[in-house]
Amino acid sequence: MKTDPTHVNNMKHLASSISKLTVHDDYCPTDVPGLTVFKKIDANIPMAGAYEPSVCLIAQGSKRVQLGEETFFYDTEHYLFSGVHLPVVAQVTEASAEHPYLGLKLTFDYQEITQLMADSQLPPPKGQRSDRGMATGKLTPALISGFQRLLDLADESTNIPMLAPMIRREIFYRLLVGEQGEKLRQLAAMGTQTHQVAKAIVWLKSQFSEHIRVEDLARVANMGVSTFHHHFRNMTAMSPLQYIKQIRLQEARRLMLTEHLDAATAAFQVGYESPSQFSREYARLYGCSPAKDVNELRYKLAQTGN
Repeated sequence: MKTDPTHVNNMKHLASSISKLTVHDDYCPTDVPGLTVFKKIDANIPMAGAYEPSVCLIAQGSKRVQLGEETFFYDTEHYLFSGVHLPVVAQVTEASAEHPYLGLKLTFDYQEITQLMADSQLPPPKGQRSDRGMATGKLTPALISGFQRLLDLADESTNIPMLAPMIRREIFYRLLVGEQGEKLRQLAAMGTQTHQVAKAIVWLKSQFSEHIRVEDLARVANMGVSTFHHHFRNMTAMSPLQYIKQIRLQEARRLMLTEHLDAATAAFQVGYESPSQFSREYARLYGCSPAKDVNELRYKLAQTGN
């Protein structure tokens, strides 16, 4: 299939804007609310990480994201939408020093989307089903234009307070009426099962180091345990206990890397009672012991100057 030359030029313009913003740092939160840009010069091995509620776009390169047993692939033709905080295994699959991977992320909150739905008088979601909390969609010229204008604002700090909210609303409106709009409306509409599970995930994120039972999560979602379990797995592609385990391991990794905690201290801080169990589960997720993994990460960061 022939690529539209206008689309190619639009993506080159986006790539140029991201490249300018990432000259000094490969990971760059901008002054535009919710907007972060990224650069990577080499394709890497799969890495465990997390996606927060956001829409992600790649201006140059491609990426593969594994959620449970399901794989999502996005590139310069497709965006990726994450409706809730999801632990994943992600891999940049196309990048080089000459043509680095260049991408962006725009986060959102449900209140913002709910208000936009009300202001726009958009119809409520059609059903009560709970779908996957992650999806890809086709990039449209209108979406690309919105993201380009947000990037342009990054260098216009005085105009950000006035213009950024309007451009954000435009982008999310286009998502609401686009091919993944039903999914976004399901997440934002009060009373839907998808929204109730999303609410439980937000609560879990603030309590993950405590002893959490599935019954506690079901109560937050105002569902029976078996119903909650079913809808949670539909949305996240994993059970609640698997989700909690991945969130804990990822936070422990962050603590060891950035706070310089030893493995046992990090394990206790995220809710593990047994350091040996923590080490076994950590190695299962990351492929090696906590100490080896963190040392390798620090070495890579030192090599790239980050």
